[in-house]
Amino acid sequence: MSATINCREFAKYFGTPVRGKMNPAYIFEVEGRPYAIDEYYLDDLHNLLPQKLPHLDDPYISVEMYNLAISLIQSFDELEGKDSSNAENGGGVTSSERGSVLVFLPGMYEISYMQEALAKLVHKRLQVYPLHSSVTLEEQNGVFLLPVPGYRKVILSTNIAESSLTVPDVRYVIDFCLARHMVCDEDTNYQSLRLTWASKTNCNQRRGRAGRVSKGYCYRLVTKEFWRNEIPDSMIPQMLLAPLATIMLKVKLLDMGDCRSLLSTALSPPNLSDIARTVLQLKEMGALSGKSDGRSRFDDGELTFLGRVLAHLPVDLYLGKMIVLGHVFGCLDECLIIVFVCAVFFSQDELDWGRENFIQMKRIREVAELYEDLKKRVAQFNMLVPDDTQPSDYTSVHRQKFILQVVIAGAYYPNYFVQGDIDEDLASRELSGFNHRTTVRNLPPYSFLYYKQLQSMFRLCGQVKTISFDCSRAYVEFYRTSQNSGELPEVSLALLLNQKSHTLELSVYPIDQIEMCKLCLKTTLNVFCLLLLHRVSVDFQSQTVSPVDVVSCIIDPDKIPPNRMFIVTITEVVEVGHFWGFQADDASLEKQRHLTTEINNRTLDPVAVSLYPNLLCLAPFSEANAQCLYYRAKILHVRGNSVEVFFLDFGNTAVVTCSSLRELPSDLLSHPFQAQEFQVIGMRPSAQSMILGNQWSSLARDRFIILVKGHSLMVSLYSIVHNIMRVELLTIIDMENTSVVDILVREGHAVKVEESYDSKQSHDILMSLYKDMETGKCVPNVVSSFWRERKKEEKEHIDNLLDHFSKSRQSFSKTKV
Repeated sequence: MSATINCREFAKYFGTPVRGKMNPAYIFEVEGRPYAIDEYYLDDLHNLLPQKLPHLDDPYISVEMYNLAISLIQSFDELEGKDSSNAENGGGVTSSERGSVLVFLPGMYEISYMQEALAKLVHKRLQVYPLHSSVTLEEQNGVFLLPVPGYRKVILSTNIAESSLTVPDVRYVIDFCLARHMVCDEDTNYQSLRLTWASKTNCNQRRGRAGRVSKGYCYRLVTKEFWRNEIPDSMIPQMLLAPLATIMLKVKLLDMGDCRSLLSTALSPPNLSDIARTVLQLKEMGALSGKSDGRSRFDDGELTFLGRVLAHLPVDLYLGKMIVLGHVFGCLDECLIIVFVCAVFFSQDELDWGRENFIQMKRIREVAELYEDLKKRVAQFNMLVPDDTQPSDYTSVHRQKFILQVVIAGAYYPNYFVQGDIDEDLASRELSGFNHRTTVRNLPPYSFLYYKQLQSMFRLCGQVKTISFDCSRAYVEFYRTSQNSGELPEVSLALLLNQKSHTLELSVYPIDQIEMCKLCLKTTLNVFCLLLLHRVSVDFQSQTVSPVDVVSCIIDPDKIPPNRMFIVTITEVVEVGHFWGFQADDASLEKQRHLTTEINNRTLDPVAVSLYPNLLCLAPFSEANAQCLYYRAKILHVRGNSVEVFFLDFGNTAVVTCSSLRELPSDLLSHPFQAQEFQVIGMRPSAQSMILGNQWSSLARDRFIILVKGHSLMVSLYSIVHNIMRVELLTIIDMENTSVVDILVREGHAVKVEESYDSKQSHDILMSLYKDMETGKCVPNVVSSFWRERKKEEKEHIDNLLDHFSKSRQSFSKTKV
């Protein structure tokens, strides 16, 4: 037998009682005759280490350790060169022989990383073979072939080569002393693959892969002290690592008595208290009944139908229960797909399609096979997937989603957690007034001097609209490329980028160099410190860096309507309570007519640049049987030969051909855009609406569209949050103004709620501004003029500072963030 076992433990287990004492079974040792194997540790590799010995704590392979292993492989040429010189004296190896190297790595990711690194050593003439459970049989056979003359064979293997596999020409073993094991958490009872230190018995088994046909060398990439004190002598038995609940269900299927008595006779028995706790867990989830042999027992129970099904399913018990509940509630197929996701449509050329979409087709097929296998297993218990499982309409789809949520909740009962109420005051201060749906926040504290580098970092995620620097934080805001109010995919991508293991770097100026520039720019210390601590915003559309006043950032006096009550023509409904429109008073309508006439009386040129989202342009639009006119617009999506555009003065969208777009003259940008985004205050979806829809049911959406779209309705401005006007919306019913919220609540689509902290804060500021305007204390144009004058001076200092460093040719220092 090749694998190493704990002989004493087996001898003790199979011992026989003699005179009241247990005598262990006899152990016969048969010594092998391998060649000598020299062992080396990190302490012995000072010449290859770039610095002092690395600190070993958590099981992890750092970049430095990968580089050390690669340096070791390169050093074998020098080692064999010395041996070949001794060959002439009757020993060693000839220069034509190059011993193979076996490197033990914990998993596929580590193997891929090292394989890529070794591939760069072209001049070293290496033949690299990965060896793990997913390698095909043909690829595995390559491990046993002799390398091309003059080349060295390097095998990168998981512990699959630890035992029962011998490659005769392996002379060198490099062992990171790591392994991945399936570990069951004692508290949650969930299994997960964890990176752990391998045991001494495992590592000694790995060492034995060398020295089969000649002298061998084993390099353990840990220190001698760590090997003695931290590496465990032997691995924990699988009986103690596997989920105890699954083992107990298998035991109950055998019908060999109660679990406690049977498991206590195992070679490595689990803790008796754990057995009692697991019995309670199985009773709680319904896998065991409360009685055994017709009487109530605390430490045992009869196997129920659910328990019998769970014992036959190769999945986590809670997932198995979800499958059973899926059958009961009529969503079995959805539950099976949750367990094994396999909803992938294959093109004719699967391999090309897989490569283009970064999908391993082999893995997809394996998952599909597991899905079919699971479906056959549950069919044995008369749980069948219906032929037609697709709901017929919108309401049925969302009712099915709600039922699926109930099934998942029932499967994991009582393992729930409840999110507490959010401290909106604290959250608002944390966000500094920015919209969390479009903004990535909590970036490291870097000044506006490096805004171009930050823009470059996030360019792969989407089009950056602004970057705002507020004291020690930076906020990256992306353009909204759709009209829905959900979180932007660009934000999700940016957050994922921030969580990547590789380090993001900015090239920053030394602090003393920044402080020195105030002398050459003749800037006072107070102004200079203000620039570094004040809120600064970078607009990439206009390529400007400007200071921002905190109050004016919340509400710009120039942009609020003269009166709280005004009429709005609603042009586009995004969602229930969320819509676009424009003010329908005489002054606003006259501005629109004048602007439309000016645009369409000009000779318009085709767009000269390549089209991209958020590009400002002129786009055509026409009502039924009306003349086609051009209006100011921005591109939302480019779809082949057509584009979806958003009309900036009206708020509606349309799909037009790319060739129909025209350049927007720069002088027409001076007119403020008339379209405004609105949100109705004080409501959210009712429970009934959420059951019948995603958030709002189709009935609620249709009802809201009938009430508002295309109509001119009265609104009462409550607050402005993230440039969205939050309003009370009124419609005329029976010759009286009636709140749209009251109508939706009365019909069961919505319920009333309080406004958010941000909205209430904005409301207080807004009411104060209106009060000052009524009493004559505040005149918007005067306030804005004073504000602009002060900010103009600060902007000059910012521009001078940016100009100074853009012309500076002094070297940067690297700072990791």
